[in-house]
Amino acid sequence: MSKMRMLLAVLVAGVLLSGLAMAAGKTYQVTGPVLEVTPDRIVVQKGQDKWELLRDASTKVNGDLVVGAKVTITYTMPASSVDVKPASGKSSSAPKAKPKP
Repeated sequence: MSKMRMLLAVLVAGVLLSGLAMAAGKTYQVTGPVLEVTPDRIVVQKGQDKWELLRDASTKVNGDLVVGAKVTITYTMPASSVDVKPASGKSSSAPKAKPKP
């Protein structure tokens, strides 16, 4: 009976962890030296580009985040808004009725 409970516990844990991973969505990374640090953003140099990433109280920082430090930042890209426009050449998304012969 204890083997059955252990198997069930492992199964439940697997389902829960896979659900959390799917909810997190896709993550991305940027690595480079820190150019600027403020309470709400971090600016990193990547090649010729400057990457500005927002941060808040939930951002986890491991180590001393200072200008000049080399960092790897993991981030996501959630949509803040979506504006849908009609397809070109169509005035309505509703199908038009065929004319009667």
